[in-house]
Amino acid sequence: MTDENKALATELEKATGKVNALGVELTGRMEKGEKGVSDLKDQVDEALISMNEGKTRLDEVEQKQARRGSDDEVMQKSLGQQMYDSDQYKDFVANPRNGGRATLNLKADITSATTAAAGSAGALTTPQTVPGIIAPPNQVLRIRDLIAAGRTDSNSIEYIRETGYTNNAAAQSAEGDLKAQSDLQFDDETVNVRTIAHFIKASRQILDDAAQLESYIGTRLMYGLKLVEDRQLLNGDGLNGNLKGIVPQASAFSDPTGMANYSIMDQLRIAQLQAVMAEYPASGHVLNPIDWAIMELSKDTEGRYIIGNPQGTAQPTMWGLPVVTTQAMGVNKFLTGAFNMGAQVFDRMQAAIAVATENQDDFIKNKITILCEERLALAVFRPEAFVTGTLLAKTTP
Repeated sequence: MTDENKALATELEKATGKVNALGVELTGRMEKGEKGVSDLKDQVDEALISMNEGKTRLDEVEQKQARRGSDDEVMQKSLGQQMYDSDQYKDFVANPRNGGRATLNLKADITSATTAAAGSAGALTTPQTVPGIIAPPNQVLRIRDLIAAGRTDSNSIEYIRETGYTNNAAAQSAEGDLKAQSDLQFDDETVNVRTIAHFIKASRQILDDAAQLESYIGTRLMYGLKLVEDRQLLNGDGLNGNLKGIVPQASAFSDPTGMANYSIMDQLRIAQLQAVMAEYPASGHVLNPIDWAIMELSKDTEGRYIIGNPQGTAQPTMWGLPVVTTQAMGVNKFLTGAFNMGAQVFDRMQAAIAVATENQDDFIKNKITILCEERLALAVFRPEAFVTGTLLAKTTP
């Protein structure tokens, strides 16, 4: 029962008690044959009016509360309503001067149940609503940040890439002798601008009535777009409208040192060397968060952290290069390379949100389309500038 119900019920109880007392007094004086009871009759009438007004107000409040439920829900009668509907109360109201009284006998415990059983008062309670929308966490996106940025006004990017080089430079043995001839080979490369997009439909009414929903939908659409973009830049296969990512084009890891033993952290240094041997100094490493955690938690034979520091706040680095962790990279896999020199992203249309009711059917049905879209191309100029492989320590017996 709400505070308002309680206050009105108390007020009604006082008014009923007053009517009851005045009725008993009036009946007694009339039985004694006393005269001059007209003033007392007026008081009884005023008390009856007050009691009826209190009943009306309590009825209105309870009707409002009943309307909060669904149309099919069976609402349990309140205590006051049960009292008003009782035959004793109806007899009392019809003849309050006879000295009688109306009583209500309760035979059930009052509980928070919402069924139609006696004593069910759960319909009087309403849930507390937490404002806003609780959103799931977003994955950190960083692959694009590693790659050189560019723009284009075309639907494709074309460039010439050196694919072969034979270096036969040598000293001329004697004046007039034939000099050495070297060889260069080139290929034209073309990458097409690709479109990444998705949309959500919503009714105009819900967007009007929930002002925060439109911006929330736009934020979630943009996040979903960037999540796919991140994975495309890294792992896209170049088929069916996909970008051709860096990993499918990168050089396979090959140890140029011939070391007999190395750890997975040593392996990243060797991959860094492999990129340098291709004349493209590496600018970063990409790892799965699980693999980076394993490296940070690695300890020496005395239990001391090798690279990790539980109290450290420095940016993750390995062998002087930044480490980017993303779940777009598979577990036990790595990518090391010259991201700033070996590849470039070209934006034809930067990611944007558009809202429209384009077709007639949506216009008639008050449907709104919220679209998130971008167009871009990825050019990997030098695949040998990137090294990828499986993280695997080498141990020779």
